[in-house]
Amino acid sequence: MKLGIHLPLMEFRDEGQSVERVMEAVDAARRSGLDAISANDHLVFSTPWLDGLTALAAALGRSGEMTLATTVSLPAVRGPVPLAKALTALDILSGGRLIAGVGPGSSSRDYDAVGLSFDERWSRFDESVAILRSLLRGEEAPVTRFYALPDSELAPRPHREDGIPIWIGSWGSDAGLRRVARLADGWLASAYNTSPERFAVAKSSLVKKLAELGRNHDGFPNALVTMWTWVSEDDAETNRVLDEDLAPLLRRDPSELRDRLCIGSAEHCARVLSDYAEAGCEWVQLWPLGEERRQIELLAERVIPEIAA
Repeated sequence: MKLGIHLPLMEFRDEGQSVERVMEAVDAARRSGLDAISANDHLVFSTPWLDGLTALAAALGRSGEMTLATTVSLPAVRGPVPLAKALTALDILSGGRLIAGVGPGSSSRDYDAVGLSFDERWSRFDESVAILRSLLRGEEAPVTRFYALPDSELAPRPHREDGIPIWIGSWGSDAGLRRVARLADGWLASAYNTSPERFAVAKSSLVKKLAELGRNHDGFPNALVTMWTWVSEDDAETNRVLDEDLAPLLRRDPSELRDRLCIGSAEHCARVLSDYAEAGCEWVQLWPLGEERRQIELLAERVIPEIAA
C-alpha cells in the first residue's frame, strides 16, 4: 500500500493558511518517504478553503519525486477546458507526475457559485470527463451539449506521450462504478463514506464491470481519499477531535466515523490501514486534522511500520 497526504487546504481550529503551512506538510511528507501529495476542490465551503490546484503548483519545487494528485477536481464546475489547461501545466512542470482525479462534487454550493444547476451535475460531469479525455489523453472529441471545445489543440501537450491518467471518484454505488469502468483510468473511493468490507465489495463489482466492457481489470488502480487522520494515545483528545472538529464539519455522527478513519491510537490507525490493504486498496491519501508536520511524523514513526502488508 502506498500512502500520500492531502495538503492542508482548510482550517480546523483557526490555524490560518499560508505557504509556510503547505510547505511544512510537503517537506514532512517527503522526508517521511510518503508517495504522494494531493489536493481536492471546493469553491465555497463551511470553513475557509485554499484552492487546491494553486496549492499543488506552489508545492512543486518541494515535492521531490512524489506523485501529485487531484482528489478530486470538479470539471463540471470549473469547465473542462480551463481545468485541462491547468492540469496540463501541473503535469509538465512536475515532469509527468500528475494523476487527475475528478468527480461531480457533492455540494450544491459549488454549482450555485458559478450559476449551474446541481440537478444537471451527472450529465455535465459525463460530458466534461469526455472532453478532458480528449484534451489530456488525445482521444476523439465528443459531441457536446454543455461545454465549448477549443477550435485547435491545446498546447503544450501533457508531459507524457500517453497523456495524463484520469481517475474518477465514486463512493461505490452501482451507477458510480459503471461510470468508473466506462470513463476512468483509476478509481477513487472516499474513506469516510466506506469501510474495508464495503471497499472490497465495490472493488469486486468494479472488476466485473470492467470485464463486461472488455477492459483489462488487472492493474486497474484504486485509491482511498479523504482518510481523515489524527494519531493520539489520549482518548479524550481523540474524542474531542471527532466530536468537536470533524463530525460537525462533515455533519456526521461521531460514532459513524470512529471505526472508519485513522483517528485514535497508532495501533488503531495501523489496523484500519491494514484492513484496507487486505481489502485490495492500493493507495491511501491521509488528511491530518491540523498540526500536519507532527501528525505526518507520528504516522511515519508509529503507524506505517505496523501496517500489515
